[in-house]
Amino acid sequence: MEITDPRAMRALAHPLRLDLIDLLGRIGPATAAVCARHLGSTQASCSFHLRQLAKYGYVVQAESEDQRERPWRVADLRQSWSASEGGVAAAELERVFIEREAVRLLDWSQARPGAPEEWRSAAFLSGVTAPLTARELDEVGERLLEVLAPYIVRTTGQAPVPEDARFVRILLTGTPLPEDS
Repeated sequence: MEITDPRAMRALAHPLRLDLIDLLGRIGPATAAVCARHLGSTQASCSFHLRQLAKYGYVVQAESEDQRERPWRVADLRQSWSASEGGVAAAELERVFIEREAVRLLDWSQARPGAPEEWRSAAFLSGVTAPLTARELDEVGERLLEVLAPYIVRTTGQAPVPEDARFVRILLTGTPLPEDS
């Protein structure tokens, strides 16, 4: 989902809304009550924020056998936006997103010593600096997403998930360094 509407960007630039999208992507369709229990929030708050997300197409009502329940599901597992075209709203969304990801990295850094060895050795944090054109950088991003595609499809139920699988956050960034660096 490519987000271009500044109002939709503002709607997403809320930590609980990002948490809700993340949670629904991991556990699948869920009601506001289930989301509240997982996120340590209230059902009323989750319900309000889910309706706001639905207003902009981030979540949709999921089918339910129980007519009294209103489960929600993520409409698209991937959201992206252009910070260069979205103005203030995109800048705020990007700031909230980066802060969330930085906290996740720091949380893993603190939890890593107590994690099972196989996960400690498999986890990675690395960086590379290379001379690229804007077009080449765009191509690198596309190719990295192609590499991840077979794993992302598992979240849709269209491919089996191995029994020993865990959800893993893979953060991909490609940002030009300042010209005077």
